[in-house]
Amino acid sequence: MNTLLLNPVAKFRTLTLVIAAAGIMQACNSTDAKPADASKPAVAADSAAPAPVAKSAAKPAAPATDINGIKVADAASVLAKPEVPILCYHQVRDWKPTDSKSARDYIVPEESFRAQMKMLADSGYHTILPDQLYAYLNTGAALPSKPVIITFDDTDLDQFTFAKPLLDKYNFKGVFFIMTVSLGRPRYMSKEQVRTLSDEGHAIGSHTWDHHNVKKYQGDDWKIQIEKPSKQLEEITGKRIQYFAYPFGLWNPQAIPELKKRGMVAAFQLYAPRDQQDPLYTIRRIIVPGTWSGATLDARMKSSFGFK
Repeated sequence: MNTLLLNPVAKFRTLTLVIAAAGIMQACNSTDAKPADASKPAVAADSAAPAPVAKSAAKPAAPATDINGIKVADAASVLAKPEVPILCYHQVRDWKPTDSKSARDYIVPEESFRAQMKMLADSGYHTILPDQLYAYLNTGAALPSKPVIITFDDTDLDQFTFAKPLLDKYNFKGVFFIMTVSLGRPRYMSKEQVRTLSDEGHAIGSHTWDHHNVKKYQGDDWKIQIEKPSKQLEEITGKRIQYFAYPFGLWNPQAIPELKKRGMVAAFQLYAPRDQQDPLYTIRRIIVPGTWSGATLDARMKSSFGFK
């Protein structure tokens, strides 16, 4: 059993901050891909010689479909679309004397969060949810002007008690990636609060059972960390869980087929370049530091994602 269960707060948060600080704003590179030309039918050399059997032109492969029967675009098409700014929050509370300097960069004080949400509203940003992003990336479905996704990791209680009322004030919707080991524990959300978020139109996604690093999964880890938490969240919300956020933002190519097997149609990392074969499973986010003003957040969203 993972030792993180013994102290699921200090250990994963410390590693999260170190990793995020190392590369929060790395740019994402994409490549262009050209479809292969279809082969042409063979033609006989002359009438005297036996004519070779003509080959029909190769038909393009049918688009893949997800578990909902929705057509999934090829990787090149997904990568060619402008990225939507996606913000990642953890704790939203005032700093304490015991908080380290590095921790304070990623614990967003209440006044800073107020300023950041006000900037988004005053600047005409519109929050969207993962289903809308998914449709945009796969089918080119229209998005509102200046789209943004606001995500929250780790199930912290202040996300419900402080962040949610501000989202409600501006008619924003958020995405809450839930770490199920924490449900009902002190300083974390309860099952009832997660259900309320879902019922009020916010999106609920999976963030594993106890924040165990996906790159280290072995044996039953996929069942413990993905299958059981997803089932639990589906029982709480009454809705299918299809979106996943990697603990620490860390992923590897071996994880992607495992997520697909377990019903995930997309997954969110942090700052690394997207996978060129499966960009839907390596969607980028940026952690919002507590030191950013509203104007700084606006500038960083534009520079990191380039979405106009």
